[in-house]
Amino acid sequence: MSSLVGKFYTLQNGLSFMDCGGEKVWFDVGDSSAFRVSENGVVYTLKCLSLSGKEEVVVIIYAQDPQSKQVKPSNATLTQRVPEILFPWHSVVVRGDGTLKRVKRDWVIPPINVPENSRGQFPEDLVRIRSDRDKNRMLRYSVTGPGADQPPTGIFIINPISGQLSVTKPLDREHISNFHLRAHAVDLNGNQVENPIDIVINVIDQNDNRPEFTHTIFNGSVPEGSKPGSFVMTVTAEDKDDPKTANGMLRYKILSQNPQSPSSNMFTINNKTGDIITVAAGLDREKVTQYTLIIQATDMEGNPTYGLSNTATTVIRITDVNDNPPEFTTDTFFGEIHENRVNVIVANLTVTDKDQPHTPAWSAVYRIIAGDPTGRFSIPTDPTTNEGLLTVVKPIDFELTRSFMLTVEAENEVPLARGIHLPRQSTATVSVRILDINESPEFSPNPKSIKLEEGLPAGSLLTTFTAQDPDRFMRQTIRYSKMYDPANWLEIDPVNGRISTIAILDRESPYVKNNLYNVTFMASDNGVPPASGTGTLQMYLLDINDNAPHVFPPEVEMCEKPDPNAINITANDPDLNPNAGPFAFELANRPSDIRRNWTLSRLNGEHAQLRLRIGSLASGIYEIPVMITDSGNLPMSNISYLRVKVCQCDHHGDCVDMERIIAAGLGTGAIIAILICIIILLVLVLLFVMWMKRRDKERQAKQLLIDPEDDVRDNILKYDEEGGGEEDQDYDLSQLQQPDALEPECVKVGIRRLDERPLHHEHQYPLRSAAPHPGDIGDFIHEGLKAADNDPTAPPYDSLLVFDYEGSGSTAGSLSSLHSSSSCGDQDYDYLGDWGPRFHKLADLYGGGDD
Repeated sequence: MSSLVGKFYTLQNGLSFMDCGGEKVWFDVGDSSAFRVSENGVVYTLKCLSLSGKEEVVVIIYAQDPQSKQVKPSNATLTQRVPEILFPWHSVVVRGDGTLKRVKRDWVIPPINVPENSRGQFPEDLVRIRSDRDKNRMLRYSVTGPGADQPPTGIFIINPISGQLSVTKPLDREHISNFHLRAHAVDLNGNQVENPIDIVINVIDQNDNRPEFTHTIFNGSVPEGSKPGSFVMTVTAEDKDDPKTANGMLRYKILSQNPQSPSSNMFTINNKTGDIITVAAGLDREKVTQYTLIIQATDMEGNPTYGLSNTATTVIRITDVNDNPPEFTTDTFFGEIHENRVNVIVANLTVTDKDQPHTPAWSAVYRIIAGDPTGRFSIPTDPTTNEGLLTVVKPIDFELTRSFMLTVEAENEVPLARGIHLPRQSTATVSVRILDINESPEFSPNPKSIKLEEGLPAGSLLTTFTAQDPDRFMRQTIRYSKMYDPANWLEIDPVNGRISTIAILDRESPYVKNNLYNVTFMASDNGVPPASGTGTLQMYLLDINDNAPHVFPPEVEMCEKPDPNAINITANDPDLNPNAGPFAFELANRPSDIRRNWTLSRLNGEHAQLRLRIGSLASGIYEIPVMITDSGNLPMSNISYLRVKVCQCDHHGDCVDMERIIAAGLGTGAIIAILICIIILLVLVLLFVMWMKRRDKERQAKQLLIDPEDDVRDNILKYDEEGGGEEDQDYDLSQLQQPDALEPECVKVGIRRLDERPLHHEHQYPLRSAAPHPGDIGDFIHEGLKAADNDPTAPPYDSLLVFDYEGSGSTAGSLSSLHSSSSCGDQDYDYLGDWGPRFHKLADLYGGGDD
């Protein structure tokens, strides 16, 4: 084997060794625990390295030939990388004139790789940034961007003089995988001397995160009996490390299986995808219902030495398939049932099924395959117990069949799995015994119909209605009785069932509907316990002429002066044709005024017309006797009375209400009494209204003369204020005298009141002509209005004046001085009566009247 030469590579954080031949070689690391080597010869660091002042580290790598098993060591030297000094790029461009010009280009810096979780001394130098213009003058360097002057700030710093870029603390790739910074160079005055350059810092991943399963417990299922290679489920784990490196590359593995039956390796897992599949046959739910697997996920591509791992639990449920048919618990079942019973359970059929309970593969369906040609039985399934309930659905007659032998088969709701067949235990025999009971006697036929004429006398034999006992193997006697006979027309012999009448049959009875009359009878045996049955006798009654016709309608109305004066009538006969119409109508001979006032003419066989011979009739009720004869074989006649109400009619020809009251039966005396009462009531109301009006007029007259508060006769005097003293008690009654009646010397000298009537000649008002046609009344009114407007003596000379305060020393004298003038003597106040009813009371008070 040729010796190995160590070379330095920039592949992430590792070294690579290559062999000289091309054969496969196994590699291993010596005593160092900080490195490992892969199968292809790549050396990886397992943790952050700090040389601590050392310039290089030597790692011993062993190589082994698989064929000869020969091992050879080789040294791999790890040297410390010195921070680089970056210069701006320059290029030379040839001008058109042939001269050269140096053109400055932007900085180009490759990405800087920094391992995460570094434990070195901080700040740790990364790279030095330098401009070629710092030879002539002092420059200042700075960096901007996230991680420098933007959040998270302070991770990267730069020496403003030397341009040395450093990191101040460990980085976390799972938090931030790379940083984008910009470097700046300015002079001391802050002027930019270089265009900013971009600096990309990549955080190199370390295997510092364990795989994490997406669920703690994974649940899956697979049908029982599945073939090897059947897919079951997929488990998934995640690793926060870089998935492009071995740190994030996961591999899956089954650690354990419980139970280990029928094999310890029933399942396998795809180590990359996490798919679980079956690898062995023999999955049987009836033996093992579920399996529990412990699954491990390991990073570093599943390397057990260097990779980190985690575990999860997988529960695989074995689902049921119909691989077990139902089997009867016994070959023969027994049951018994009384005859004529339905919907009664005869026997419970039990089966066993190993499949999962209450699933279609477990639920049984029962079917009768022999022994029941008429379909008298059915077998529904009890959903709880899975039993078959043999039930009678049609009545069974003991006298015809005493037992049944049924063959029953049980199946599942879903078909059996492929290759599974029904065994012999899925079929059973059911023996059913029928028990005899005492059955009710049966009438035959039921109902029984007969036809007969109505009018049969009591004691007539109609028919015999008997019943038979179905119990042919029992000796029993039958007795008969009547249950329902609404008109009580019939009776039955309790021994032989002969039916006879006890009353006359009448087709026109309200109990007969459509000529049919139904009677119910009962037959009872003497069994234990007794049984009874019922039968109905339908009698169709034929009509005979046993009812006389009657006039219809029985009451009619007619006006006092009818127009037209004819009334159409017909006849009502309960009998049927030909015992009814056509009818013959005729007026009776009595009383004698019937034929004198009325006439009756035949319109047709069903109707006649009654006419009034005279022009009018007085209001009242008239009863017209009409004789009607039907058309029966033996005709029947009858005199019935037509009630005619004669009344006063309105313009529509309808009776008025008063006449309807008379027609209803009120006599003339009662009507007169009612009218007198109404008149008396109206007179009383009129007198009361007149009395109220007169009382209002008197009240108004008193209000004009006396203030209600000053009326000493019916008011309480208030002496809150004393008034004007003694001067206020001097009454001058002359002020109440009519001015025209006073003598000239009686007129008191002084200032005349403004409300007194002027003492001068009366104004001339126009006089209305006494001629029959005095002319235009409007002109007369206007002339009178103009004269009143120009009359100085017109009202309000007698208006009521209100004085808040009279004062003292009035030249007109006090109005309350009601004594007579000393120069006038006694006055005659009777003239006050001429002024109208308002002054009558005043004249009586001062004129010495009786009051």
